[in-house]
Amino acid sequence: MSGDAQPRCAWGDQPDPKYRAYHDLEWGVPVRDEHHLFELLVLEGAQAGLSWSTILHKREGYRRAFAGFDVATVAAFGDADVARLLADPGIVRNRLKVASAIDSARGVLALQAAGSSLVEHLWSFTGGAQIVNRFGSLGDVPAETDLSRAISRDLRARGFRFVGPTIVYALMQSAGLVNDHETSCYRWAEVQAPR
Repeated sequence: MSGDAQPRCAWGDQPDPKYRAYHDLEWGVPVRDEHHLFELLVLEGAQAGLSWSTILHKREGYRRAFAGFDVATVAAFGDADVARLLADPGIVRNRLKVASAIDSARGVLALQAAGSSLVEHLWSFTGGAQIVNRFGSLGDVPAETDLSRAISRDLRARGFRFVGPTIVYALMQSAGLVNDHETSCYRWAEVQAPR
């Protein structure tokens, strides 16, 4: 579908250039940047019940509306900010999802105040290393795992919202905590390379 000869995961071989670029350049690459990881956390929560394509096409709107995903700024959002966000067509205007982004920012600040970070905390569940899976097709990839359920319970206990086990597993995939590219995909080997 994409017009080039690169073998991709079935879901990533799309004519939509944003979708294909996300697959080719970002999905599964280990994220060790606090800012980027917070962005993925918010976007994965926003995606619940929607297509990922919808979120990718609203990503710039999210970056603008959520102050470039600056954790401290988002954590300080109040009622006026919530009203502004709910009127913004550049994002998914769902009150619970907007509130969850703010609650999750506050959860990140609490981790930082305790001497940790979102990056350190999430990667601690994998021992600091990417889990490399060997799936042959999209149908082999689970929607959630025991590990995503454990992380979900931990994050919810810390005040994070929209972090159910399926959303957490999607975050683990997007942030490269797991490599779920199909083994036939050219990115499966590439995202494992030391960075």
